Amino acid sequence: MKDFESIPALMADIGAKAKAASAILASATAERKHAALIGAAEAVWRTRDEIIEANKLDLEYGREKGLSDAMMDRLMLDEERIQGIVNGLRAVAEQADPVGEVIAEWDMPSGLDIRRVRTPLGVIGVIYESRPNVTADAGALCLKSGNAVILRGGSESFHSSGAIHAALVDGVTKAGLPAESIQLVPTRDRAAVQEMLTMTDTIDVIVPRGGKGLVGLVQREARVPVFAHLEGIVHVYIDAAADPVKTLDVVLNAKTRRTGICGSAECLLIHRSVVDTLGQGVIRALIDAGVEVRAGEGLEHIEGTVAARDSDFGCEFLDMIIAAKVVDDVDGAIAHIRTYGSNHTDCILTEDDAVADKFFAELDSAILMRNASTQFADGGEFGMGAEIGIATGKMHARGPVGAAQLTSFKYLVVGNGTTRS
Repeated sequence: MKDFESIPALMADIGAKAKAASAILASATAERKHAALIGAAEAVWRTRDEIIEANKLDLEYGREKGLSDAMMDRLMLDEERIQGIVNGLRAVAEQADPVGEVIAEWDMPSGLDIRRVRTPLGVIGVIYESRPNVTADAGALCLKSGNAVILRGGSESFHSSGAIHAALVDGVTKAGLPAESIQLVPTRDRAAVQEMLTMTDTIDVIVPRGGKGLVGLVQREARVPVFAHLEGIVHVYIDAAADPVKTLDVVLNAKTRRTGICGSAECLLIHRSVVDTLGQGVIRALIDAGVEVRAGEGLEHIEGTVAARDSDFGCEFLDMIIAAKVVDDVDGAIAHIRTYGSNHTDCILTEDDAVADKFFAELDSAILMRNASTQFADGGEFGMGAEIGIATGKMHARGPVGAAQLTSFKYLVVGNGTTRS
């Protein structure tokens, strides 16, 4: 890893190059961006052996740092996961180009024709932690939406991100677009993050993707506008009218499929009337699957559970651990989620339409689900091909942030010698 004498100078240079590239990308044709992304996908697959070798260096670094099993799983790349990266790049490539899309059009009595059309944001800074696939996802989505991007990956994924970035640049340049369209900060020095947060002249928006510590830092210190992607404190509520088969399938998948992703269930809420029937069966199945169930109020008597602490509620475990407690009804579930949730993703399991409607209406999470695994909280599963993250704020983008969410809009006004009286 190269040392840089002046991080401010390094970041200023990266920012200037990104701004210049963004001016070209804003009017790049859909065909050229498609070619760049297909070329990037081909380059990732062609260099998969090099990417896996780079990833081994990161895994060794992660072990030395004592990363948890869940974090190591986030970090690890194998051929199957690289195929997933390739598939994501191709999926983004095949999406409709959002730039120039007419969102609305109307005529005024004055004779003016007015169109509101999508336009790129400009330069996007993405600050993320250990998952190296974010390098490809963020690079692809920013390019598709006509934005230049500055990527600052986590120190754990430094080598993997570098190898993936090289493949992206290969695709971009072969398509005739600037290499600086997708830049990766070439240092682990945290001073680079501090610089990005204040680069108001060259960066239009910052997207932090990671844990509470990272997002909190960015929100506190950024002078650049921020799309907040908070932790996934994901709740699943088992209602009195839940279907037993659906419930067992959904809860097990929501918790155990991949524990290290932000859509993994972290808290189970059970209606009091089904604790001794459906509730016990679900908890037993979780324990049998290797999940540590930290039992709160109303569940302490279930054999094999561990007593919950107050701090277990509102905690993102990202591991084979789930907090659980009894609630009196859907109102109790809603109150708990409002207190401990992160406005990311929450799910209800019920066959009662009225209860489901109440859950959907009275909670304000970015994603609300009914009878479906929270592991679907992912841009690819929403038909976006990939996503930079799940935005939990309420301004501009919310939920999965794909290419369309990385645009703003402008008004195109056409007259015919029209003057105002």
